[in-house]
Amino acid sequence: MNVDDHSESSGSVRIEAPTADAMRGVGRAIARYVHGGDVLLLAGPLGAGKTTFAQGFGAGLGVEGPIVSPTFTIARELSGRFEDGSPAHLVHVDAYRLGSTQFAPGEDVTSRLLDELESLGLDEELESPGADTLVLMEWGQQMAVALAPERLEIVIERPVEHRSGDADTELSSAGTRIVSITGVGSAWAERLERMRSEIA
Repeated sequence: MNVDDHSESSGSVRIEAPTADAMRGVGRAIARYVHGGDVLLLAGPLGAGKTTFAQGFGAGLGVEGPIVSPTFTIARELSGRFEDGSPAHLVHVDAYRLGSTQFAPGEDVTSRLLDELESLGLDEELESPGADTLVLMEWGQQMAVALAPERLEIVIERPVEHRSGDADTELSSAGTRIVSITGVGSAWAERLERMRSEIA
């Protein structure tokens, strides 16, 4: 796992994860920096390693039991502990299936998604997580931007494979992933600096 110290933004860190174990290691490492009230947005194409990252993140919080993609349940609530030993309530949300094409007149995508979050009781978790709650949301860029002005954005990039004799490219199932970590809001500035100096 290598930290890229040449990030364009002082509020970002880039980490290489060449294997699934390394991706879990990135998740475990980031778990050391979170506390109650945090919202983390996890993004990347299918097969990028989001669930693998989440498994490492859960392990870093001492969550017992397997962490799987909550695609069919939308959200899973898990118990663990923060770095300081205090209880942690992890809400792992997969927003991939939220939103639909059935919009009310004048309703936009974000409004529709927020309505669905409210119907699931997740809007308050995102707007103001409790003192021991943190939210890890996959596929929820629009909702996180609307509800969580302070958040950590984690974007996983899959390598691209060039086909011989053809200009087309496709995502590769293997190879090093690049994890870009960006803090949005002042709450993450100091923690990102610590990540930059401590994660190796």
